[in-house]
Amino acid sequence: MDPVTATLVILVLAVIAFVSNRVPIGIVAIGVALALFFTGVLTLPQALAGFGDPTVLFIAALFVVSEALDATGVTAWAGQKVIGRAGTKRTTLLVVIALLVAGLTALISINGAVAALLPLVVVVAARSGIASSKLLMPLAFAASAGSLLLLTGTPVNIIVSEFAASAGGREFGYFEFALVGIPVLLGTVAILLVGGGLVPDRKGALMPLDLVRHARLLRQQYSLTLDTGMLLGPETGITEVVVAPRSPLIGKRVCAGMTTPDGDLVVLAARRGDEHLKGTEFVVQAGDALLLQGAWDDLSRKTSQPGVLAVDDPAQLRRSVPLGKGAKRAIGILLAMILLLATGLVPPAVAALLAACALVLTRTVTVTQAYHSISWTTVVLIAGMIPLSTAFISTGTADLVADWMLSFLGDAGPHVALLALCGLTVVLGQLISNTATVLIVAPIAISVAQSLDLSVQPFMMALTVAGAAAFLTPIATPANLMVMEPAGYRFGDYWRLGLPLALFFLVVAVWYVPLVWPFQP
Repeated sequence: MDPVTATLVILVLAVIAFVSNRVPIGIVAIGVALALFFTGVLTLPQALAGFGDPTVLFIAALFVVSEALDATGVTAWAGQKVIGRAGTKRTTLLVVIALLVAGLTALISINGAVAALLPLVVVVAARSGIASSKLLMPLAFAASAGSLLLLTGTPVNIIVSEFAASAGGREFGYFEFALVGIPVLLGTVAILLVGGGLVPDRKGALMPLDLVRHARLLRQQYSLTLDTGMLLGPETGITEVVVAPRSPLIGKRVCAGMTTPDGDLVVLAARRGDEHLKGTEFVVQAGDALLLQGAWDDLSRKTSQPGVLAVDDPAQLRRSVPLGKGAKRAIGILLAMILLLATGLVPPAVAALLAACALVLTRTVTVTQAYHSISWTTVVLIAGMIPLSTAFISTGTADLVADWMLSFLGDAGPHVALLALCGLTVVLGQLISNTATVLIVAPIAISVAQSLDLSVQPFMMALTVAGAAAFLTPIATPANLMVMEPAGYRFGDYWRLGLPLALFFLVVAVWYVPLVWPFQP
């Protein structure tokens, strides 16, 4: 089969597989790489080169940095400090939430920022008497806008920067994205304020844990005299466990105040049904509830052992405690990474890998945490789709598609060509990953720019903006899907607010971006 034809067939089949949502994304990406090898379009080293690409390593390392900030309570601290002072007025809360999630997204990715702030936003909405649905869609959409503030905001930023450099242009600076990111964020906030009526008023299906309310409830149920700060702090915490059937604890004699055999945890109190077991020793039975206190690491280790069932995972409780153990180290390493990225002293992948290694070596995160924090679906998706971009360029497919597009557009000019490319990116981005979309469209955009003898910089930056306009469906981004159940959204709820936002992003990409990054090199 002709290499160009094979490349186009593989592209069409990949898009169909992505849209069908019946095949795991990672399998589709790996299938693309293998198909390019079996059809002879690429050699085996070329087909698997994406798995060793610096961009992929950079993105994987950023997940570890994000995990460190979340696990040590840095994001919880930032959220409580900022949102806690915003009052109860919906307009003020919306602006504060949008700016906060945008700032966090720029540093730790869209999904990490939304996941960290979602429980806090729902709790604040409940306390303020506001439906969580009125705040959660703006949370997800503002995060997409915030991804344009810094190089680390989204994998797409890193990908287009590498494309620009490989096509004869230059890499974008760490803060350079803010030139378009700040106007986009301000415009997004304005649309969110004006379009409040486009967001449905729904009752969410889930109510996340309110840490203060949780501690107060445990104090009441177990008749404790300790204050909240002593129950849940940066170093130590509490967790409630239920004795499982056939647990080795059954038959043991226990009383409140005694320690576990290792001496690392204290049994604060116990309950059997509605009865408090206090004052004297009791024999443990299946179904007894024990309230344990100790260091967070010890709580996580003990509750993961057979014999007890944790009512609330200590690891999740720990994330809600502001500035926990290792927070200062996480912040320091983050700032050092930003300094390396901003100054360009080392390549981006090296800066991120150094930060990830430093976080593990300083025990800010464990090796297990580091591995678990990486979104392997994202890593495999990018690694598997990079060879398709390579095939588009090496086989001349990108040039062929660009020629088709230019012959169709005629002499309409660069803005119209950019509009066509960005429109395609926006449409595909609602159906498949915006990362995969940009990897598909970027080679075509480069070919169009080179055919018109124009700079690739505005084309790459415009694709970044268009790729971030994933607002019309809940499947467009994981963040959109993440807020769906807690807010009680339906599939058709997103496009009402998403459409004006997508059109705004499209206008910025086509007409504002070329003003900052001119077409003429």
